[in-house]
Amino acid sequence: MHDEHRTSPSPPPEIELPKIVRFEELARCGEEVWIEFSGQIYRLRKTRQGKLILTK
Repeated sequence: MHDEHRTSPSPPPEIELPKIVRFEELARCGEEVWIEFSGQIYRLRKTRQGKLILTK
């Protein structure tokens, strides 16, 4: 028995990768970035141990 209504497999959906921005590109002039989000100001800074801290 053969299937005349067989369809070809559909291509996989496009995978949208997140945008990656290096911290050094954001903080060109130092070790911190100030971010405005929904009317609030946040501070993203790099510690001496190489970690990131986000504070309001």
